Amino acid sequence: MNHILDVPGLRLGHATDHERRSGVTTAVFDEPAVAGVAVHGGAPGSRETEALHPSRLGPGVDAICLSGGSAFGLASADGVMTALADHGRGFAIGPHRVPIVPAAVVFDLSGPRADFRALGAASVEAALAAPDMTVGTVGGGCNAMTAGLKGGFGTASMRVGEATVGAMVIANAVGAAVAANGPWFRAAPFEVNGEFGGLTAPADADFSSVDTKLGAVMRGNTTIAMVATDATMTRGEAHRMAVAAHDGIALAVWPAHTIMDGDTVFAASTGRAPAAASMQDTIALHAAATQCLARAIARAVYEATPRPGDRFPTWRERFG
Repeated sequence: MNHILDVPGLRLGHATDHERRSGVTTAVFDEPAVAGVAVHGGAPGSRETEALHPSRLGPGVDAICLSGGSAFGLASADGVMTALADHGRGFAIGPHRVPIVPAAVVFDLSGPRADFRALGAASVEAALAAPDMTVGTVGGGCNAMTAGLKGGFGTASMRVGEATVGAMVIANAVGAAVAANGPWFRAAPFEVNGEFGGLTAPADADFSSVDTKLGAVMRGNTTIAMVATDATMTRGEAHRMAVAAHDGIALAVWPAHTIMDGDTVFAASTGRAPAAASMQDTIALHAAATQCLARAIARAVYEATPRPGDRFPTWRERFG
């Protein structure tokens, strides 16, 4: 399906508040997943990232939450935790259940503040109710923007031997996902089946000029993502996959990992497929995570739809 939902063992739910221009996207795992994280941006907003360090003690994660709302959006993880606990998820402490929910936010505030706890809970109920294949202006990507173009929620997947790898992203970067002088996506070399237009860049496509949204939106930045696989991994291996996947941001956005971005990538393993049998297989998984993330960013921009009050046009509005 070219979607993070191709990875066995996880579900996905969006909750969108178009009136307040923000939302939440949550991946809920069928069973606690092994997870890692890498933070390469200069202005991150996150929760439970330290708990994912390979040296830390702790169970697997029950969900990973990607939210709008700047630091206020971190409250969405409270709603996710409460909803999961109500469904009997989380590790037991006496009569209580304590779900583990790492989260990250994009900085997208532009109107009245949404109720992020309620949105977080709603994203869990949506994930458990039915698969949601929506891409673009939805969930945590509701009010996302890149340089000159509206961003959004994107996803992609691919097979690597016996394993499946997928990525989901909220593309809200300070940099640009397209050339400075036209519609050509930076991630085009990795495109599959025309998923973001099938455009071939001409010789004069300008991929070297620095184009940012600073000045138009000074503090509305950050790309946050999760890459996932069913290949069995340790927490240390998940951490290395998250580190590798950050290259997908650099391949799809220029400039990337700036002091004004909070670029954060989670990696998760549902453990439904065998572990990588060799170093070559491990590198193939990392390369797939990188490629899927780059494609997911381009799809987020390509699939964005217009809403009243947008600061930037969508890709389709600008380029047709």
